[in-house]
Amino acid sequence: MPYAIVTGASQGMGKAIAEKLLSEGFSIAVCARSKEKLAALEMEWNEKYPEASIIVYNADLANKEEVAAFADSVLSVFPEVDLLVNNAGNYLPGTIAEEPDGLLDQMIGINLYSAYHLTRKILPSMKGRKSGHIFNMCSIASLRAYPNGGSYSISKYALLGFSENLREELKEYGVKVTAICPGATYTPSWEGSDVAPGRIMEAADVVAMLWSAYNLSPQADVETIIMRPVKGDI
Repeated sequence: MPYAIVTGASQGMGKAIAEKLLSEGFSIAVCARSKEKLAALEMEWNEKYPEASIIVYNADLANKEEVAAFADSVLSVFPEVDLLVNNAGNYLPGTIAEEPDGLLDQMIGINLYSAYHLTRKILPSMKGRKSGHIFNMCSIASLRAYPNGGSYSISKYALLGFSENLREELKEYGVKVTAICPGATYTPSWEGSDVAPGRIMEAADVVAMLWSAYNLSPQADVETIIMRPVKGDI
């Protein structure tokens, strides 16, 4: 049975990825900040996927100590980690000149450091086995500046840079790294907006690309996936 970690999995993209992996026979470990949502998911998933080993963990991954505790908890149960999806993140718009003091620290903490610290905890196992796949959920905000991107966009540029440096380091170990850069995708963050669901992508579209990239031969790695709504960015 393969084993996966998905962060930020209580809703939206992370939840969709976790459910796809469960349906494909994975045991999974997920974390998020909402205890209530995690408890509901644990009950639902244990009933639907009784053969899977499922770890749900309440953590704020902007906190280095909580990242370490989550990783230690997973590694004490799972014999290995085949797939790591660094999906945890947050979006707060702003301009560099006018956004609140401390916003950059907040965005870097959750959008970059969470992936950095968790990956470092998981890497010894992957490197030792010379296999594994790491997906970092970047954004089109990782690729170009746009209005009100501010510190969020800075943090996503940094996550893409982290992905590219990590990939270079891990080539000799056979560990793959893929950066996924999606445009507007319909998740709970878009609910209540005036944007029609049909105007933007579905979470299932991103999940399908992740799953396809994961299933390539061991000698092939999709380095960066860029996805946009067919009518362009919003």
